Amino acid sequence: MDIETNKIAGAVLSTLLVALGLNMISGIVFAPKKPAIPGYELPSDEPAAAAGPAAAAADEPITVRLAKADVAKGASAVGACKACHTFEKGGANKVGPHLYDVYGRAKGAVEGFGYSAAMKAKSSEKWEAEQIDGFLKNPKAYMPGTSMAYAGLGKPDTRADIVAYLNSLADAPKPLPK
Repeated sequence: MDIETNKIAGAVLSTLLVALGLNMISGIVFAPKKPAIPGYELPSDEPAAAAGPAAAAADEPITVRLAKADVAKGASAVGACKACHTFEKGGANKVGPHLYDVYGRAKGAVEGFGYSAAMKAKSSEKWEAEQIDGFLKNPKAYMPGTSMAYAGLGKPDTRADIVAYLNSLADAPKPLPK
């Protein structure tokens, strides 16, 4: 072997040695901390069940919450709902049906909207305060088989504000329960 080949081989080997040394040192300095349980916990499909029966029992009746409900707060609380629903009179159906005049309307009664079988099965019932409150709290638990992909709203006062707001969306709002 000639001297040039030895120089090249020495340079390559010393570069690999330096890279290996830096890798070992950085592994010591920046050692990853492994969690006791790998991964992370996903939110539950049933948020009320995760909180326990005490949290479910803590909700005041909807009639009590409606007495102090604020329509303006309800209007601002439905911001996320506007991605799937319209609230204007004569509004178009989107992913979900329009919600104008929903209070007191029969379930699954908007013409031209493809409801789930679970909603169609409840078509003899009307959307009253308790039904809307229960559906907003946890749609999947209130109506198993619904196609609504919303996890639910855990704040009872916010749900009451939304019920009051939905009742106001009508030419002649119906009286709320006392």
